[in-house]
Amino acid sequence: MTDKESQELLQQLLEKQKTGKLTPADRYKIPPQGMPEQDPITRRSNVNEVATGYTETQARLEAMRCLQCKTAPCINGCPVRIRIRDFIAAIADGNYKKALDVIKENSLLPAVCGRVCPQEVQCQQTCTVGLKFKDPTKAVSIGRLERFVADFDRNAGSDSVPSVATETGMKVAVIGSGPGGIVTAADLRRAGHDVTIFEAFHKTGGVMVYGIPEFRLPKAIVQKEIDTLTKMGVKITCNFIVGRTKTLEQLFKEDGFDAVYIGVGAGLPRFMGIEGESLIGVYSANEYLTRANLMKAYDFSSGADTPIAISKKVAVIGGGNVAMDSARTALRLGAEKVYLVYRRTEKEMPARIEEVHHAQEEGIEFHILQSPKRIIGDQNSRVIAIECLKYQLGKLDESGRRRPIPIEGSEFRIDVDTCIIAIGNIANPLIRQTTPGLKFNKWGNIVVDEETMATSVPSVFAGGDIVSGAATVIMAMGQGRIAAAAMNGFLAKK
Repeated sequence: MTDKESQELLQQLLEKQKTGKLTPADRYKIPPQGMPEQDPITRRSNVNEVATGYTETQARLEAMRCLQCKTAPCINGCPVRIRIRDFIAAIADGNYKKALDVIKENSLLPAVCGRVCPQEVQCQQTCTVGLKFKDPTKAVSIGRLERFVADFDRNAGSDSVPSVATETGMKVAVIGSGPGGIVTAADLRRAGHDVTIFEAFHKTGGVMVYGIPEFRLPKAIVQKEIDTLTKMGVKITCNFIVGRTKTLEQLFKEDGFDAVYIGVGAGLPRFMGIEGESLIGVYSANEYLTRANLMKAYDFSSGADTPIAISKKVAVIGGGNVAMDSARTALRLGAEKVYLVYRRTEKEMPARIEEVHHAQEEGIEFHILQSPKRIIGDQNSRVIAIECLKYQLGKLDESGRRRPIPIEGSEFRIDVDTCIIAIGNIANPLIRQTTPGLKFNKWGNIVVDEETMATSVPSVFAGGDIVSGAATVIMAMGQGRIAAAAMNGFLAKK
């Protein structure tokens, strides 16, 4: 539809709504509003955001596709249970402030979640409109609408700061400044506690800053949320590694903290255990993305001199969002060819459908049902190729996906000069090694009471990837909110 056609359709629908004649049949006829995007060829050579966001007309039309179901099944798919029906109704009415206020009852990071959360397998999966058409791509675009109101508010120059209750005299430490830590710190500070965030890196934001590329999540958006925390009175200490700089016990005994929230994520990369992983030119996705994002290796024009491989041919191993991010980052750093090697099929990839689509549009070459057997180096120990095996899918495994089975004798070679391993992360063992009495499961994740996020150590709570394993921004936020509520109750009694 042209802009003029969209505006005319919106006016017709608004007139029907005024007279009470807008029916579900009318809503079903509204075409889903696609998200405007940069051209795939153009965006390969910049780090600007790929999706450019809805216009007001697009947002209101998309919002009017919502049936305003009485049961609101979409809420059941939201980890923080935002009143989705109500904020979408406010957008349809053009009341964007009200829409944002509804979202912020439960989510402090709408601009972030609207961009990176997997709505297609959460709130949008149960959308009645998508179910009606038996097509999940026709569900109401809840995430895009959430992003729209957050961006509208930011572009309007809004600088509202949540109110803070009377000081309680209680000191709380939040370890980690990722999404879970930000939400926990905000909720604790709103209750009047003295809150300090301890961050291991030199910049705050956690995985949102070091892991997610600029073209998916601009760092200025994350920084605005950090700025809001400081305006609320939250203290932030960077370059502070709990377990190394100080232990949990020292935070209690020497610094006088009354409670601690651990939200350090799962930042220790997994490797494959194959020959050649120690060669020059092999990166973990964590290292590669941290150099590119947090340390701005992509931005040589501004004087950034972070060392990173200047690659011609890159193989990225994995099929998740981190693998897509790594492959697309390699393109933007000048690679002539990028291969994404995954041992299952595209259908089994855990990456968001949108991210897979964007990677393919940008020219990433997918090698499915394949996996490296070894990485080959030259006489100087530099990567020159990977030797892969072909696979076929067998029966379902514990993940609910069909197990990949190697095909004997199917070895073949792909010439590359860089190999990025993106097959997942596990918890860093540092806190485990330095905190007696803190219980962990067999995967190295902290064991908690899921109703309170309390750990086995009194006054210590935890949430996010250090508890659940690598998950999503919104899941970490949800656990942070549960923990903050429990901590507020605990501190009130104390």
